[in-house]
Amino acid sequence: MHIMNGGRLLAAIGLLALVPTGSALAQSAQDTTFFVTSVGSGKGADLGGLEGADRHCQSLAEAAGIRGKVWRAYLSTQASGGGTSVNAKDRIGRGPWQNAKGVVIAKDVADLHGPANNLTKQTALTEKGEPVKGRGDQPNEHDMLTGSQPDGTAFAGSEDMTCGNWTKSGTEGAAMLGHHDRSGLDESPPAKSWNSSHASRGGCSQDALKSTGGAGLFYCFAAN
Repeated sequence: MHIMNGGRLLAAIGLLALVPTGSALAQSAQDTTFFVTSVGSGKGADLGGLEGADRHCQSLAEAAGIRGKVWRAYLSTQASGGGTSVNAKDRIGRGPWQNAKGVVIAKDVADLHGPANNLTKQTALTEKGEPVKGRGDQPNEHDMLTGSQPDGTAFAGSEDMTCGNWTKSGTEGAAMLGHHDRSGLDESPPAKSWNSSHASRGGCSQDALKSTGGAGLFYCFAAN
């Protein structure tokens, strides 16, 4: 009996050695530099402007144990009232960026906006390391708020593509959306675009975003 118990004890010790410790898990979380928000603001595209969106990224990251980083939402804004536009690509730091599983999605800004980036349904995970529902899932939530053109820059002109620079939640305005799963109604480049697929329809409310396959989610990048 003592021999058997000793064997079982050694086996148990061996198994425990294979289980990540709390510090190892924390270190893994600390390495995260990119995620999709697991939840939106709850007010459609009204994120409280860029500052509110950044705070949302920061809060979700810290709740998931990702600390010591400066988070920026991948969102552009348009010039209005004499102000200047802001390009999403200029807000997110230099890279490289990796998800909660340690998979690199892009090595730098040029790579992120190039054809070889590694942003897919399998890699565009939340801050918790969980996948986001996409085309074919119920409900489809692949529409990501970006307000951006394919190269990560803001739209010029008076047509609203940012839901009033992320302050509207009603029937007016629209937001440019990307598909985190790189999948759409056809094989065209917009349908497969992660950051510039189509505009929201019916306004900027939560219901409007849901109607085209979204939930008011967006991308967050560590800028430091």
